Amino acid sequence: MKEPVTTVTGITYDRESIEKWLLKAKICVCPVTNQSLPRGTQYLTPNHTLQRLIKAWISSNEAKGVGEDQISSPKSPINRIQLQKLVKNLEVPHCYQASMEKIHELAKQGERNRTCMVDIGVTKAMVMVIKNNFKEGNTNGLEEALKVIHLLWHEAMIKNKIKHLIKENMDFINSLTWILKINMDKNNINMVNEVMPLLKLTIDVVDSTLLGNLNNEFFREIVRVIRKRKLFSKQAIKSALHVLVEVCPLGRNRMKIVEAGGVTELVELELEKPEKNMTELVFNLLAHLCSCAEGREQFLRHAAGIAMISKRILRVSAATDDLAIQVISVIAKYSTSKEIVLEMLRVGMVSKLCMVMQADCASYLKEKARDILRLHSTSWNNSPCIQVYLLTRHQR
Repeated sequence: MKEPVTTVTGITYDRESIEKWLLKAKICVCPVTNQSLPRGTQYLTPNHTLQRLIKAWISSNEAKGVGEDQISSPKSPINRIQLQKLVKNLEVPHCYQASMEKIHELAKQGERNRTCMVDIGVTKAMVMVIKNNFKEGNTNGLEEALKVIHLLWHEAMIKNKIKHLIKENMDFINSLTWILKINMDKNNINMVNEVMPLLKLTIDVVDSTLLGNLNNEFFREIVRVIRKRKLFSKQAIKSALHVLVEVCPLGRNRMKIVEAGGVTELVELELEKPEKNMTELVFNLLAHLCSCAEGREQFLRHAAGIAMISKRILRVSAATDDLAIQVISVIAKYSTSKEIVLEMLRVGMVSKLCMVMQADCASYLKEKARDILRLHSTSWNNSPCIQVYLLTRHQR
């Protein structure tokens, strides 16, 4: 237990665990005695005796690597008036930084605090801090504001306190793009790791009309995160991919991603053999981007593009197979130069398509593979990997 508290039924629990139970349980009863419990956290009493016992045990086991930081001292319930004062102090220049740090500290302390903070409008205050800093070109307190919004996001979504703030607000997206740019320029790894997941959450809830109005700088910075991926966390890279997947269905956005060099960076990322869910995101994007001529052109300019697709088929997941065949289908249909057709044969793509037709795949995938083989059968029919029956509708 980090912070033991006793309920009115006399049973002691860890504060964070029982508070979660009280907040989410449909019928508020003591998990041990099954007696009715009041939902209010003010009825939880710190168990100082057990706390002292835990501290004594930790002290006697320090040699075994147990430290004081593994428990927390009992904390008083958050004071709403004090919290409202902290929010008000954000408007006072000499109190601003200290107030931001205190708000962040309170948000880290548990779900009880975060619920209270959402109720009194801290989420809105943090959104305003970020937007105002963007307008003034000021970076003071930005890191704390980002962290607080991230901590409060889930609770704010449940209470519908965040969506209306940013749903139709391009300023907030522009603010996050600005934060991303200035910290990419400075190679500030921690800030990029902080802002990317928040940008993903934001894109997930904004109005679809805003997604069609995203500027070129937005796409340049997202692609730049992928390009400099070795500096940043996996979560930041996945967030960047999720953002692009979310905005990709709009044709004008596909063009902007291609212009930012997105196709090249996706191929480079996939050549590093990332984990399965990241590969599926990459192939999802490639399928969208190769649906336009500019995307296909950029894909084919990469010497390893077709070979990479061939390598992944039947090796990652059914979803990846579907998307990979989709990419190769549009390449085979619209990019028909002799060099590309021979390249597909040389890197083993033709062999892979034959394997798809004989593997335990969905019937529509086998049909797609057969259609691709038929498209260039005159160029490939002398290949030892192609047998005549593979080009016919019914196998012998």
